[in-house]
Amino acid sequence: MKIYSKITGTGSYLPPRRLTNADLVADLAAQGLESSDEWIVERTGIRARHFVDAGVYSSDLALNASRQALQAAGVEAKDIDLIIVATSTPDMVFPSTACILQGKLGNQGGPAFDVQAVCGGFIYALTLADSLIRTGTAKKALVVGAEIFSRLLDFKDRTTCVLFGDGAGAVVLEASSEPGILATDIHADGQYTNILCVPGNVSGGQVMGEPLLRMDGQAVFKLAVGVLDEAARAVLAKAGKVAADVDWLIPHQANIRIMQSTARKLKLPMDKVVVTVDQHGNTSAASIPLALDTAVRAGQVKPGQTLLMEAVGGGFTWGAVLLKL
Repeated sequence: MKIYSKITGTGSYLPPRRLTNADLVADLAAQGLESSDEWIVERTGIRARHFVDAGVYSSDLALNASRQALQAAGVEAKDIDLIIVATSTPDMVFPSTACILQGKLGNQGGPAFDVQAVCGGFIYALTLADSLIRTGTAKKALVVGAEIFSRLLDFKDRTTCVLFGDGAGAVVLEASSEPGILATDIHADGQYTNILCVPGNVSGGQVMGEPLLRMDGQAVFKLAVGVLDEAARAVLAKAGKVAADVDWLIPHQANIRIMQSTARKLKLPMDKVVVTVDQHGNTSAASIPLALDTAVRAGQVKPGQTLLMEAVGGGFTWGAVLLKL
């Protein structure tokens, strides 16, 4: 019997502290920097985001999202035999955030590891989990995106500090006799490393370089629109589908303009696009599972529907997944 993988449960978590554009604008003004709610909304579509408090880590966000996903799937933590966490903001250098999450869940024995593909991380992680289930290596996987980007932001740079937020999203992916994930497509091009990066590291107990987010917004926008369209068309072709077969486009929630451009290229109306960027900001690897769970719990996305997920992130990484929920 051919083995497929299928999402059986979703979950998400946002830290309680919510900052509106007005909150950030006031903070920037205190530093002598000008911005406005109108400026942020017009260029990004973002109206609010959530930031963690001191002492909270990515594994804490992942734990809350994971518990929701497990409950939705009707699965106990002990039954999970694979954990993959997509994150660019791990709790520590090592061990992986996935291993830390495994310990907090009380899960043992199965492989647990992180995937670092920045905003493309969840697409990468879901692709890996799908492959491991199809080969019989795992039967029940927990795939999580968890990020604390607020700790990487330069609040003297008004062009980037307004874009990002913290949060986590998770799915339970199980072996199935019926197709769930229909096709995947992932890529990277390392020649674009410098257009979106955090150029710092730890050496000899000291921070080396500059551990703050740096981005060439125009270069990212131009590249993102093109590669997202290519990846979307690639997964549709692999699955023998066309854009008209898609019930919902769930893109990485980075910028409403990129999302609108992608939908336009696929000739999909915006009322078929799940949009949460206005309330969550860009939560990097957490954004797609967070948007998916938000839409599922709102009754917007329903079982049996065909979903197209796509993301692009630093690396430069990009990819897409086509699935039936």
